[in-house]
Amino acid sequence: MEKGRNMRNLLSSLAGRMAALAVAASVGITAVGVPSFAAAASRDNLPIVRDAEIESLVTGYARPLLKAAGLSRAGIETVLVNSPDFNAFVLGRRIFVNTGALTMTETPNQLTGIIAHEIGHLAGGHQQRLRDRLEGAKVMAIAAALLGAGVAIGGTAAGARGAVGAGAGIFSAGGSAAQRSILSYVRGEESTADRSAINYLAKTGQSGRGLLETFENLERSNMFSGAGGRNYLSSHPAPRDRISAIEEAARSSTHFDQADPPALVEAHNLARAKIAAYAGGMNDVRRMFAKDPRGLPALYGDAIATFLAGSTASALQKMDGLIAARPSNPWFHEMRGEILLESGRGSEAAAAFSRAANLDPSKSGLIRAEVGQAMVLSGSQSDLKQAVEMIQAGLQSDPMNGQAYRYLAMAYGRLGDIGRAELATAEGHWNIGSLSEAKVFAARAQAKLKPGTPAWRRAQDILATKSR
Repeated sequence: MEKGRNMRNLLSSLAGRMAALAVAASVGITAVGVPSFAAAASRDNLPIVRDAEIESLVTGYARPLLKAAGLSRAGIETVLVNSPDFNAFVLGRRIFVNTGALTMTETPNQLTGIIAHEIGHLAGGHQQRLRDRLEGAKVMAIAAALLGAGVAIGGTAAGARGAVGAGAGIFSAGGSAAQRSILSYVRGEESTADRSAINYLAKTGQSGRGLLETFENLERSNMFSGAGGRNYLSSHPAPRDRISAIEEAARSSTHFDQADPPALVEAHNLARAKIAAYAGGMNDVRRMFAKDPRGLPALYGDAIATFLAGSTASALQKMDGLIAARPSNPWFHEMRGEILLESGRGSEAAAAFSRAANLDPSKSGLIRAEVGQAMVLSGSQSDLKQAVEMIQAGLQSDPMNGQAYRYLAMAYGRLGDIGRAELATAEGHWNIGSLSEAKVFAARAQAKLKPGTPAWRRAQDILATKSR
C-alpha cells in the first residue's frame, strides 16, 4: 500500500461477514504495506495491517477471553484489517479486527467487548452451522444477496448513496424466502454471541459496559440500519431490543463499574494515534485528540505524522522526547528505529530495534526480524550472518512476514549463497499464497543447493505442493 492510502473493506457489516463465509474461496482482495504499520500480503487476500504494537494490544485483549471461552489452545489468531469502517468478524480460526474498530473505540473495554462477541461466534460454532444451512440452498445466490446487504449497510453508515443503491440491487436478485431464513438464523447467532460476550467478560473480571457503549454508539451512528428500512434484511436483531438485553446482562455483573487500568487506556490511545497518523496524517491526529493535544498519544501521533511527511530529523527529535517520558515503551524505540532506517542510519536503527525487541513483552517476530533487516541495510558485510540469524528467528514465530523474506534473500545474496537466496524468495511467495511464483524460485533454488540437504528438501516441499 502507498503511505496514507485508505482501503475500504467490503466486509463492512456482519452481513458481509456471513457472505464471506460462503464465497471466501472466490473473493480476491488487495494486499497492502507501508513501513512498520502495514507490510504484509495475506493468504486470505484481505488488506492486512502488520504492526507489532497494535497486534500485541489486540492479542492481549483476546487472550483472557479465549481462555474463558475454552479456546486458549485452539490456535486462534487475531488479524488486523486495514479499513476505516467499524467492523470485526471471524473466519476459520482467525478473528479479524478493522483498524476502524480501534479508532472508533475510546476505551479498551469498548473494543474488548466486540472481541468477546466475536469469540462468542467461534465458541458457538456459528460458521460451520451457517455453512450447513447453506448446503441445501443456492449458495451463490444467497451469498450475493448477503453481500448486497453488506454493501447496503456499509453504504448507509458511510453516507454513500450509490453504495446503498448497489446493495439493494444485488439483494433483490436472490430468493427472498431463503434470504429471510438465513438472515433470521444469523440474527439469532448475534444475540447468542452477545450473551456469550457478557459471560466471558464477567469471567475475566471485566465490565460489559464497553460492549453496551459500543452498540449505543453504533445505534446513534445508524450503523445497525438495513436498506430501505426493511429491518428483517439486517443481519442484526432490532438495535434497541439488542441493547436492552445487553444492558440487563451487563448490569447484573459485579464487574459492571470496573474501569480499565490507566496504563491500558494509554496503550489503547497510542495505537489509535498511530492508526490516525498513517491513515490521515497530522489533521486526523489533531481531530482525534483535540481534548488533550499535549497528551502522550497526541504527541506520538504527531511524531509519526511528521516522519511520514518527510521531516525525519524533526520526527526523530520528537521520538526522543517520547522515549525520555517512557523509556521502557518498546514501540517508541521501534518507531525510532523506523525513522533512523529511513534516514539511512542502518546500524543505529538495528540498535533501536534491538532495544525494542528486548523490551517487548509479546516477543513479536516482526521486531526481531526488523533488527536483522536493519543490519542488512547497514552495509556492513560483517553483520550479515547475524542479520540472517535475527531474520530467521523472527520468521520462526511469524512466517507470514513477507518483507522479512525479501531481506533474508538480500542477505544470502550478499553472502554469495544464491541457492538460499532463491529459497528465501520462494518461501516468501509460498507463505503469502503465491504458489506459482514460489515454485519458480524453488526450482531455481534446487538447482543451486546440494541434494538431500534441509534447504533442498524445503524447496522440494514447495515444488510438491499441489494447491493452497
